[in-house]
Amino acid sequence: MKKLLASSVLLFASSAFAAGAPGLTGQWSIHNTIAGNESDQECKFVQTDDKLTGSCKGTEQEVQITGSLDGKKVTWKYEMDYNGSPLTLVYTATMDDSGKITGNVEVQPFGVTGDFTATPSAATPSTAAPPKEATKTE
Repeated sequence: MKKLLASSVLLFASSAFAAGAPGLTGQWSIHNTIAGNESDQECKFVQTDDKLTGSCKGTEQEVQITGSLDGKKVTWKYEMDYNGSPLTLVYTATMDDSGKITGNVEVQPFGVTGDFTATPSAATPSTAAPPKEATKTE
């Protein structure tokens, strides 16, 4: 009986810890405002421990991202070509309790900065609300 109780407590504690950790794996909608220009892109993030990989697609090209997660601090970057010039976009942000990511983006090597917001797309399983249970009416 003691083993069962100890196992149950350990299982509950580990699942509670996992539930409190933010999950980034899935589809995300990113809205950027950089130097007064607004743009949207869809990103697919894959979180493995504290590492972040995946891809983002804007209007013209799909790029591979690399990044990391440290608690609720999220960073990622990708390289792209813009009118023949190589650019690196570096995103630094924080995830809030609702699962929304907000922060800053820097366009290197030009040093241009802006803000962005990332929200989970409807297909993101890690942040989707659990299904509601049916209620009985009598």
